[in-house]
Amino acid sequence: MCRVAKKLILQKSCIFATIMQKNINILNKRAKFEYEILDKYLAGIVLAGTEIKSIRLGKASIAESFCEFNEKGELFVINMNIEEYAYGTHYNHKPKSERKLLLQKRELKKLHKEVRNSGLTIVPLRLFINEKGLAKMDIALVRGKKMYDKRENH
Repeated sequence: MCRVAKKLILQKSCIFATIMQKNINILNKRAKFEYEILDKYLAGIVLAGTEIKSIRLGKASIAESFCEFNEKGELFVINMNIEEYAYGTHYNHKPKSERKLLLQKRELKKLHKEVRNSGLTIVPLRLFINEKGLAKMDIALVRGKKMYDKRENH
């Protein structure tokens, strides 16, 4: 391997190391104001390669997102915006596509029952990268607040 190639590989690894050290913590600040939080869960997310790269760069937003069950009983996050990866090809991901959330089966059944029977909502609170480098999301089972409840919190 020539010196130029080694230098290029070293530069790329240094850039990647600085990106990994950066603490990614994307919050949904409106959720605590708009909703009364009843229960919290930690979920994994199924992502494509360019999606995780964009999240590691901090180019994601969960401000307008919510979670919904499909007909198979799987939980998806909807309206989560992950910007297209700048160095991606024409096979780049769609910024606002649905992304599957990973929870244990008993947690999914409990959440599905609560949403169906009580009319509650599931909202993402935080998107972060854990110590293993995996994208995780804190989600919460919530109830919408009335206008007077919002004034009390302010």
